[in-house]
Amino acid sequence: MTKITRDEKNWEVEIAGEIPAEAIAEHRSHVLHELKKDAQLPGFRPGKAPEEAIIRAVGETEILRRTIEHAVQHELPEMLAKENANIVAAPRVTVEKAPKSFPATEPIVFTARAPMAPEVKLPEYLKIAKKHNEEKKEVEITDTEHEETLTHLKRERARITKVELGVTPQEAHEESQKMEAKDLPDLDEDFVKSLGYESLATFTDAVRTNLKTEKEIRETEKRRAALLDELIEKSKIAYPTLLLEYELDDMEARLKADLDNMKVTMERYLTETNKTRESLREEWKATADKRAKMRLVLSHIAVIEKIDADPTRVAAEIDNAKKHHPQADAENLRAHITHALRNEAVIAFLEGLK
Repeated sequence: MTKITRDEKNWEVEIAGEIPAEAIAEHRSHVLHELKKDAQLPGFRPGKAPEEAIIRAVGETEILRRTIEHAVQHELPEMLAKENANIVAAPRVTVEKAPKSFPATEPIVFTARAPMAPEVKLPEYLKIAKKHNEEKKEVEITDTEHEETLTHLKRERARITKVELGVTPQEAHEESQKMEAKDLPDLDEDFVKSLGYESLATFTDAVRTNLKTEKEIRETEKRRAALLDELIEKSKIAYPTLLLEYELDDMEARLKADLDNMKVTMERYLTETNKTRESLREEWKATADKRAKMRLVLSHIAVIEKIDADPTRVAAEIDNAKKHHPQADAENLRAHITHALRNEAVIAFLEGLK
């Protein structure tokens, strides 16, 4: 007897199963056969000990435990297949009732829960991408923006000069910020040449070019975020909590790595921020949910459009990563890099649509 239910909230399937008493004898035979193959009992050649001797050596209780485990492990996959349950991880099994002795007179009753494969129904992503691409604006740098940046550089030159004259860094910063624009040092030819530029004109042109590049990057990031947000919002996505936990684990690992670089322990960070690990992960849930959905959307587009990561670039990135993380698991590293580069290729494809 099998009853299957779906937990739509956690996107899991639950099977309430029952293995009849008369079927348990066959599973017990399989267990004894495996024990017999490996048994090395005094007075018997390996694999030749009789069942009675094996039962005495191992104990009826342990054999019954293994029998119940064997029965569930072998019959559960058939139950899942019969119910067309598409799962993505091993089920979590709870035995509700089982025989206390052999021969069995009562069935094995158990429940098993497993995460279902994600379901993603994409919107008209090509149309959405083209719409956002059409909104691309030509970036310009105004004379005011250019002048403000040059003034900032003058203040920075004033700050450095004050530090060189013995003023503390904090005081030098405060004093340079209070200076009138007319009192700031000029960005003269000698100064810009000390920075590696041929002339003041070359330097100011470079400043304008850099400002434009930075502004273009910000505009691209803004447009990309809007595109991805709309794709996620208009997609119908269901996924198991397993993926959410994966994202939370990744966010926690990144925070820990950043703290390690600053020589700060996670315990100290939690104490100083008056948070717990649980409260921190709760704060991250909305972001983790968005990340999980973005991965699924991009992965589905990659499959539909037959987009994959460039193998040459994957190999180069793996070699580079191994130099910085020699202890990292090779397979996990490859999977992570391949996935990231494939997502990058999908985004490039979307942003290139006209």
